[in-house]
Parts: sequence; C-alpha cells; structure tokens
Amino acid sequence: MAKIILSDDGSHTLFSEQFQVTYHSHHGSLQESNTIFINAGLRYLMEKGYESIHIFEMGFGSGLNALLSYLFGKEEVIEINYTGIEAYPIDLETAQKLNYGEILGLDTKSKKVFEDMHRLASFAEASFQFNKIIDRIEDTSIQTQFDVVFYDAFSPDIQTNLWNEELMSKMYDALNPGGILVTYCAKGAFKRALKSCGFIVEALPGPKGKREITRAIKPLL
Repeated sequence: MAKIILSDDGSHTLFSEQFQVTYHSHHGSLQESNTIFINAGLRYLMEKGYESIHIFEMGFGSGLNALLSYLFGKEEVIEINYTGIEAYPIDLETAQKLNYGEILGLDTKSKKVFEDMHRLASFAEASFQFNKIIDRIEDTSIQTQFDVVFYDAFSPDIQTNLWNEELMSKMYDALNPGGILVTYCAKGAFKRALKSCGFIVEALPGPKGKREITRAIKPLL
C-alpha cells in the first residue's frame, strides 16, 4: 500500500507502508526528479547530440520520472523510448489522485498518457514509446539497448540487495557504450560497486536537501 503525501515543493509523493519510506524526497518530488533524472540524465545526453534516447528505469514507482521524460521529449522534439520495471505497482486509483497534472499544467492528452502509464503495459504516443515490466529486477533479463538508466530503487538502507556490484554489472551491460546511470544515491560503497563494474563515476550537485548525486558513465569502446 502507498499513501499520498505532499512534498515541500507542492508536488505529491507516496509513502510506502511496506517499506516505511517515501518514494521521493520530502523536500520536493518534482525538483528532485528534474535535477537527477531530467537534467543530469536526459538533458546531458541531448546536449551531447542524441536525437533519440532509450531509457531504462529501475523503480517505475509513481510514474513521475516517466511522465517528465515524456514531457521532455515533447518540449525538445526528440524521440523517447522508455522501459520501466516495478515490483510493487501502485493501483490506478492512487495514480489518478496524484497532483502532477495540476502542478505541471498538463493538457488532456498528457493526463491520459500518465494514466495509461499506470493502466497499460505498453503503448505509443507520437515519438514516445512506453513499456512497463511488473517484476523484480533480479528475476528479469535485460539486453543491451539503453542510453540511460534511471536508478530509483529505495535506498541501500531499505533495499540493500538492489545496490550491489552484481546489479550494477547488470546495469552496465544494459547500457550502450557512452551510456549513463543517474541516481540520487551517493554512498561510498555504491560508488565503489559502480567503479568495479567499469563505470566512470561523477559526483554532481544534488537537489534541495541533498549535497550530491551520482552519474556513472559507461566508457566508449
């Protein structure tokens, strides 16, 4: 079960009753997602000349990162191909109560796209391709095809098994050469796991309430 709560920037987040943790920062869901996943992820790649971006998100959650990716693609006129995985999906009724449509000023089509993200396993809307896998990442095979990984699992304190070298190696293999992994986590053990897999690790300024975030780059061949 997930309970809707208000974060400091006025956008909703969710509180997981199962894991006793919020899905996003209580300082602001929207500003956190934009800082980490859109600016350090998608905008970084676009500025490097990408005209289409394949995303893999570990932790679909509320769907906010997927929604912002869709909106980014519309605004920047680039193709977005999104695949997310979620082991504990929220129900459609909860998703419909989230205030992202109001706070982002979404039009009718964009509101429908967000609902479809929670309603459907896959769909296409103009230059946006969406796929969602309901499963545990440990039990899912992922083929190399992605330009960016949004790593948005619950923290290592809550889900220790999702931040180890084995899974980081899986993420490394899923990325095209030059691809990146972006995440809010900046713990030393996690960064060491990334480096052990071959990633080049960067520390970037974090959103409000967090000193730094991590961007890991898979070197070009």
